[in-house]
Amino acid sequence: MAMPTALEIARQATLKPISEIAEDVGIPPWLTEPHGEHVAKIDLRAIDELADRPKAKYVVVTAITPTPLGEGKTTTTIGLGMAFRHIGRKATIAIRQASMGPTFGIKGGAAGGGYSQAVPFELLNLHLTGDMHAVTAANNQIAAMVDNSLYMGNEFGLDLNQITWRRVLDVNDRALRNIVIGLGGSGDGVPRQAAFDITAASEVMAVLALSRSLRDMRERLGRIVVGYTKSGEPVTAEQLKAGGAAAVIMREALKPNLLQTLENTPVFVHAGPFGNIAHGNSSVVADLIGIHTGEFLVTEAGFGADMGAERFFNIKCRVSGLKPDAAVVVATVRALKSHSGKYRVVAGRPLPEEMLKENPDDVLTGAANLRKQLENVRAHGVEPVVAINAMPSDFPSEHAAIQELAASMGIRSAVCTHFVDGGRGAAELAEAVAEVAAQPNSFHHIYPSEATLREKIETLATKIYGADGVDYTPLASKQLDGYEKNGFGNLPVCIAKTQYSLSADANLKGAPTGFRLPVREVRASVGAGFVYPICGNMNTMPGLASKPAAISIDLDENGEIVGLY
Repeated sequence: MAMPTALEIARQATLKPISEIAEDVGIPPWLTEPHGEHVAKIDLRAIDELADRPKAKYVVVTAITPTPLGEGKTTTTIGLGMAFRHIGRKATIAIRQASMGPTFGIKGGAAGGGYSQAVPFELLNLHLTGDMHAVTAANNQIAAMVDNSLYMGNEFGLDLNQITWRRVLDVNDRALRNIVIGLGGSGDGVPRQAAFDITAASEVMAVLALSRSLRDMRERLGRIVVGYTKSGEPVTAEQLKAGGAAAVIMREALKPNLLQTLENTPVFVHAGPFGNIAHGNSSVVADLIGIHTGEFLVTEAGFGADMGAERFFNIKCRVSGLKPDAAVVVATVRALKSHSGKYRVVAGRPLPEEMLKENPDDVLTGAANLRKQLENVRAHGVEPVVAINAMPSDFPSEHAAIQELAASMGIRSAVCTHFVDGGRGAAELAEAVAEVAAQPNSFHHIYPSEATLREKIETLATKIYGADGVDYTPLASKQLDGYEKNGFGNLPVCIAKTQYSLSADANLKGAPTGFRLPVREVRASVGAGFVYPICGNMNTMPGLASKPAAISIDLDENGEIVGLY
């Protein structure tokens, strides 16, 4: 019998009123702002009102280098959070919000999957409480004020060729990647080349995710650099008097959203910064509240440990002041076989037939990637646990190969079936994580704030990616010098590269060596608080596939949503 779809499973769930979920974790009614029966915003006063309560163990879920199909990291995060209840412990979960671009594209939603989901499914994947729309509006309000400043005489001397602020929309639309604006009559603005990004790539989204309070968010929005003068001086949103309006638009969006899982475990769903050019983690405010709501707070970091987890450790934890107690590295047989270099995995297409045959040797060959990602977690003084996300095409011998690799490093592992079995399918993982989190660790950032931007980049390239060194284009070198001159040198770095390899070349699988990291250009998200070197071509406005998910999404004769996954 075929397994029900994620949407069908979600509709069969017995949900509690969100007021009960909040009460279960000690959030009083006066801090809960319901949005319907099963979603609520949590007032930011909860950060101070809950501060005297004991702190939960802080667990980050990351992964090996993924395939284009994803390896079930969100599903594992939710499964682990639910599993703690099955071993008599209490947990809260924190994940990112869904972007509707991928939901209507090829990736699908961001609620988890199978019997490890956050619900309500439709609300989570389609609008939730409107935070994505607020980010879009705030971003575009700043953009409108940039172009109005140009039209009104360009008081701050912005160089038309150095305007870095783009407009955004929460869609996949390749036709908006490069545009010309201001065409028409003399009253239609200053003609110039411009571009759109997807909303998740907006710096406003990164600001939302990293702000600790309304005041902090207001200050960060004012610090946003929208472009530069011909002499290289930055022009900020504060100079344009755009920071205040953006903050007003974002006021309600900063309150984290509380939902629940299929098993009624509380889950914060808040902020969704892009995983390539931003730090790819859910919000700081959700964690500052969630850390006082149970014995464990389980949060997710985007992509592999070389990206999302590294940024969790070196960017998010710097801002929040929270220290992780354990990490989970999700691995799948299919991804490790892919990292053997023998197979090509393409999103939207079936796996190669040979890849589905029993072959623990291929798993062990690809496990070089798992070893490196485990080392990357340990490089920050945090002990990892391997979660083997089991799939129907796996063989016990292949799971055993992964467990053998983990054991050789003195690392616990667990085979997990949470996709099919819900929380009880990750109970063994929960036991292992609880044991690791109970032990002291030596968590630390991998580079000091006072290091130069080049030193930070080279530390990540050599220690985390395994590169021999870094090569900078003349443009990148000039930009780095300018950022140091303008006082941005103390910011952490967020290297924008492919998620499909430890290197900047998506074709290099496993744990490549003998390569150098090519930095093409460097941009600064000064409001969010990081500098991001760009390696290769980072596409920040996705396009739709030949058969996007949108084709199948519709309303049935009863007005119910169909085709969402």
